[in-house]
Amino acid sequence: MAPVILVVDHDAGSRHVLLADLTRRLGEAFTVKSAESPEEACDALREMARAKEPVALLMVDDACADVLPPAHELYPNAKRVLMVDRDYTSTSPAVQAIALGYADYHLVRPWTNDETMHRAVSEFLSSWTEEQEPVFELFRVVAEMDDPRVLRLRDVMARFNLPFVVHPPGEETGRRLLREAGVDASRLPVVIRYDGRAYVDPQVPDLACAIGVSVENDLEDCDLAIVGAGSAGLTAAVYAASEGLDTVLLERAFSGGQAGTSPMIRNYPGFPHGIAGGYLMERTCEQAWLMGAHIVFAQQVVGLEARGDRRVVRMADGSEVSARAVLISTGVDWRRLGVPGLESLVGSGVFYGMAVGESRAMRGQDVFIVGAGNSACQGALHLAKHARAVTLVVRGDSLARSASTYLVRAIESTPNIAVRLRTEVVGCGGGGRLRSLTLAGRAAGATERVPAAALFIMIGGEPHTRWLPDGIAGDEHGYLLTGRELYDRVPPRWPLDRDPMPLETSMPGVFAAGDVRKDSIKRVASAVGEGATAVRSVHEYLSLARSPRVHPAAVFPC
Repeated sequence: MAPVILVVDHDAGSRHVLLADLTRRLGEAFTVKSAESPEEACDALREMARAKEPVALLMVDDACADVLPPAHELYPNAKRVLMVDRDYTSTSPAVQAIALGYADYHLVRPWTNDETMHRAVSEFLSSWTEEQEPVFELFRVVAEMDDPRVLRLRDVMARFNLPFVVHPPGEETGRRLLREAGVDASRLPVVIRYDGRAYVDPQVPDLACAIGVSVENDLEDCDLAIVGAGSAGLTAAVYAASEGLDTVLLERAFSGGQAGTSPMIRNYPGFPHGIAGGYLMERTCEQAWLMGAHIVFAQQVVGLEARGDRRVVRMADGSEVSARAVLISTGVDWRRLGVPGLESLVGSGVFYGMAVGESRAMRGQDVFIVGAGNSACQGALHLAKHARAVTLVVRGDSLARSASTYLVRAIESTPNIAVRLRTEVVGCGGGGRLRSLTLAGRAAGATERVPAAALFIMIGGEPHTRWLPDGIAGDEHGYLLTGRELYDRVPPRWPLDRDPMPLETSMPGVFAAGDVRKDSIKRVASAVGEGATAVRSVHEYLSLARSPRVHPAAVFPC
């Protein structure tokens, strides 16, 4: 049954032209239907729902926008496009519709040409297609659905946009896959690639190899070593490599950092309808590679030291990279909640951060998120497309204090998202898997036990800096001090006569960018800017080091 594109337009002429054009272009893969009013459209959608016809796209004239809320209830996964006149004012119906989550995209009429419109429609349809169950299974995973190790597998697959399906070993498909791979059910999970190659209980390096990325570093010397492949690190790799620096990028897991786990970033410049964090980071990683950066995944960095004019990065496997300069962009790890019994359920209904790969598993479930920042709100909006109910558990008395206005408005307009203010998670229940949570109201102190299929914890981060030597100064929480901040300490933590460069740490020639840095702005665009700025400072540092007029003590500590 071909998915449906429904055009709802009150203007008969416009409707007929659009219907004919879409049918000519897309009629082989989609069924194109039309309606002239919200009432007619709702009747058609109800009839299609009874017939179990899939609906991929609704293209709705702004005069018929009343159809969007009921359409979303019938088809929550259908992409909704609002067609509006060219009106760049804050009162345009597109502004409110997208801010409140009534529409996913907009099209401005009149479009400059047919190709502009069809390019946009193809993008909308592609987004819908990606959210469906994959037709081609690049990877088939045989595992028990409640195996906590499956979370790691799902996260890797989702972050790299790799189509996969999980098959329980007790079902016929799972048994057949194990037979064909020559593996028995006692050695789970098993990941089987499209070509039949099987990986038994794969670790991060195994998964990296399975998707064909580098996990071994064969470069021992470079101009710039970047540790951490989040927004700041990837951006720095793009600029450093493009500007002629021999660049090595080392990442302990896979690229993307916290931004890579965000299901949708709506305030990143240049993407008016938002962009999935994983996709943005994947594109940036490809760009850095094509610029000439040497990228190594699943490479845990465990140490850093100064050896004369070189900065040496040590890896867990015993290898080293000697660099003229180093950029630390290791970001943060999610802060632990500290509730008794919760850690034993991580991966079995309890997740730190937004596990995008778990979204489909939340269908029809009651899901809770602890957190009040942008990441928590983005996660709630994403999960609301699948879960029966999503509850944001917020310690404070206002969501608006820590989240962007556009996200707060979208949360308020999504019917299956509830916000519980002045509330904490104080307990959990479930034999081997999360079944319930105990919530406590901070004002009255009363507790309540609620059923819960999943808990996502997004309460801020702790900087990933414990691997660094004491010679690199940080604040009381471990965030790195850079630039003029080094003079704020008593005594100052800067060892040279010259001033530290922007984003330079207390170890000359070592820089920091992104969330790992003290007082950084926790936004993707800010981390991108710091990554680019750090490269500029690296150039200045290397130029100073090459200058014959500068005494070595002005560049390197004695």
